[in-house]
Amino acid sequence: MTTSNQENATTRSEPGPQSVTGPRINKGLVIVNTGTGKGKTTAAMGVMLRAWGRDMKVIMLQFIKHTTANFGEQRAAKKMDIEVRAMGDGFTWRSKDLDNSADLARAHWEDCKEVIAKGEHDVVILDEFTYALHYGWVPVDDALETLRNRPEMMHVIITGRNAPPELVDFADLVTEMTLVKHPYHVGIKAQPGIEF
Repeated sequence: MTTSNQENATTRSEPGPQSVTGPRINKGLVIVNTGTGKGKTTAAMGVMLRAWGRDMKVIMLQFIKHTTANFGEQRAAKKMDIEVRAMGDGFTWRSKDLDNSADLARAHWEDCKEVIAKGEHDVVILDEFTYALHYGWVPVDDALETLRNRPEMMHVIITGRNAPPELVDFADLVTEMTLVKHPYHVGIKAQPGIEF
């Protein structure tokens, strides 16, 4: 490696061997996929698939998405015998009754807390959970307390826009998806297998 390449390798912000300090430890991670770009849930499902492939027990708990939704991820999960629980009335900007949306989110959060406390899963995905936090339907402090008290090796992945700063600070890994271009803006409909 040339001197300039070595300098670039040590000054970049990406993690690498040069940025590891102290002993390496095993620990359950809190992962947050947030931002305005597409791919937050898709990335979480990629981890779900990877963990399932390693015989880890996984579950996806979906907020906002309608209880009777039958998106591609629910169909695939059913075929793979992965439990997916959705409890919502659709996306909030289409909701006819935001009080009902809030009630469903709070009820689903109680279910999520129970799943996390039982510790029967290696990976728990809280899909679109940031909306419940952002709108104040679930107190951020309650969410953080639940995450703090989870089993030591449990990984929790949280998706959705507008992740609260307290959650971002608490998480071990945060990725912000940034929208650069989207076919919806030029009138192209959502595509099966790509967006649902």
